[in-house]
Formats: sequence, structure tokens, C-alpha cells
Amino acid sequence: MKRISYLFIVLGILLSDVMCAVVAYNYCALQWGGQYAGYSAPASMAFLSFIPYGIGVAFCVILAQFFYKKRKNKE
Repeated sequence: MKRISYLFIVLGILLSDVMCAVVAYNYCALQWGGQYAGYSAPASMAFLSFIPYGIGVAFCVILAQFFYKKRKNKE
């Protein structure tokens, strides 16, 4: 249970790092597209890609806490 708890902690951290990279890339792409390619969506729409990643990070944190408490109850 200890390894599974740590696994979900690491997955949550990695997912949050990927989320930051994706949001930053999408923001830059939308900003460039708005200035030079005539995109109609504002660059701030890139922050909507936070929603699925945020749900995934929250899910990993909840599972890590669940397995940590389960391990503590066994001891």
C-alpha cells in the first residue's frame, strides 16, 4: 500500500507538470494565432485546458490519501 500511495503522489506531480506545459504552449499558440493568423478565440481560452488536468490531479491526490489511510489502519 505504501508503494501505491507514493505512485499516485508521483503521478499527481507529473500530471501537474504536464498540465503547466500544455497550458503554457496553448496560451502561446493562441496568442500568436490571434495576432497573426486571425484566430477568433482569445488567448485566455487556453486556461480551459486546466479543467481535465485538474480533475486528474485531484483524483490522484484522493487515491494517494485513500491508500495511505488504508496502510495506516493495517498497522
